[in-house]
Amino acid sequence: MNGAGCVSHLDGEGVREFNVEEDRKVWTEEASEIYRRLSAVAVPSRAEQMATVLALLPFGREASFRAVDLASGEGPLSYALLAAFPNSTVLALDGSASMRHRAQAHLQRFGSRAQVAAFELGSPDWYPYLEGAACAVSSLCVHHLRGEQKQRLFAAVYARLASPGALILADLIEPQRAEGREVFRGQLDGRAREQASAAGAPEIYAQYQERGWNHYRCPSPRDHPSGLFEQLQWLSEAGFEAVDCFWLRAGHAVYGGYKGRGDGARPALGYEDACESAREALRAIAEG
Repeated sequence: MNGAGCVSHLDGEGVREFNVEEDRKVWTEEASEIYRRLSAVAVPSRAEQMATVLALLPFGREASFRAVDLASGEGPLSYALLAAFPNSTVLALDGSASMRHRAQAHLQRFGSRAQVAAFELGSPDWYPYLEGAACAVSSLCVHHLRGEQKQRLFAAVYARLASPGALILADLIEPQRAEGREVFRGQLDGRAREQASAAGAPEIYAQYQERGWNHYRCPSPRDHPSGLFEQLQWLSEAGFEAVDCFWLRAGHAVYGGYKGRGDGARPALGYEDACESAREALRAIAEG
């Protein structure tokens, strides 16, 4: 870890390749570039999603704890967490070199409180990074894993988290019936259109449509979202308590569970404060 004003990068030495062909199907640098261009439109109510994740963490604003951000991308969720909890530290993990480079630049202002490292989501080799962490968070990452892989991930996270701790995810979910898929499809298109209009960027909505970015309209072979109910079951089977879905819109849910009950004190970070940190992070990413 470097001194103040520098974000350290863990180079992943000793981490072996894991199912390289499958990983190429999961994500590419081209996909990273497309996601950076479309995310402000394609992700429904992104600031609200991020704020919900932050407000669910079982820590007061001044608490000192370590978080791991799985598939951090450019770093918006890591940035928001560091801004909301000034005594926290975050390890931002991502499989894309360009995303890690951008995350390092965006998190630079937090100095030694932020680290960025490479990982392969489907490999167990990065699990040691979780040891003793107070929480793991993620946005739009876990749906790249198949059901049995999600189960292994939930169990691995629970075994390594400190107590009290939490695993909070924002991700795509798979509906149980065709009617649900039709609803999600329409909601996601509608929200993307609204967000493009609000941003004065109709061309981004056009790209969103051209690229088939609506999973419920154009499923991708790299995406494997699971049902919400079964994921809550898997979290519970892994050992997590108070497992629940806390937010749901257009096929995107915020869900997770807790390890240990803590002292029962009400978290000092209110939802409005969480919203402000999320908005600050998205502004910084957009400007950076």
